[in-house]
Amino acid sequence: MEIQARTEIGLVREQNEDSFLACSHRQLLVVADGMGGHQAGEIASQLTVQVFNRCIRKIEGEINPLNLLDAVVQEANREILRYASRYSGYQGMGTTLTAALIRRNYLYLAHVGDSRAYLIRSGMIRRLTVDHSVVEELLRKGVISEEEAVHHPYRNVLTRALGTEPEVKVDLIKEIFQPGDYLLLCTDGLTNLVLDLEICDLISRAGTLKDALDQLVNLALLRGGHDNITVVLVELAYRGEVS
Repeated sequence: MEIQARTEIGLVREQNEDSFLACSHRQLLVVADGMGGHQAGEIASQLTVQVFNRCIRKIEGEINPLNLLDAVVQEANREILRYASRYSGYQGMGTTLTAALIRRNYLYLAHVGDSRAYLIRSGMIRRLTVDHSVVEELLRKGVISEEEAVHHPYRNVLTRALGTEPEVKVDLIKEIFQPGDYLLLCTDGLTNLVLDLEICDLISRAGTLKDALDQLVNLALLRGGHDNITVVLVELAYRGEVS
């Protein structure tokens, strides 16, 4: 298994409020997109990544991977709330989260917010997560079209995030992960500017994972780069290959 990651501040934002973790030996991947002024979003996303880095190592064992992910998300949520209660300037901060554990031939995901996870298999792409946003709800209800969603004034308004409630509802997902598959975790700085089919094409055609991420980020920058961009890409090697 090979993992590559990249984060960029973009062309408009003054700071990067995204954080990520790409740990190959624990097969743990985390992407978080912070929100809140005065660096609060940056703190919220960093706290989330730190909690995952600390807690997965401590409490993993016989526990079901989805239960493990849920427990760690809840601890990250509490950590953000504790931090915000101690420092008045950070009240109201929060973050999205998409986290993945890879165990044998299974992929386990925890998801809150509008960062995303994609599975690319045999040249086809499938989004594994559902955005927790006002626009996504309007799309599901058929109130707006895909074209209207791209420029909708509420496209960045979340309905769920870490740091907003004492307990957060987490989407927990289990998927088969096969040799030759790619898993992409990314923030909306990419997906607001690059279409799913373009993501699939660039990853499928790239010579290396690094090339794929460079091309994805560069395309988002070319189209305005109005948000932070973070991408984590994993390829599960075929049996017998060295990764």
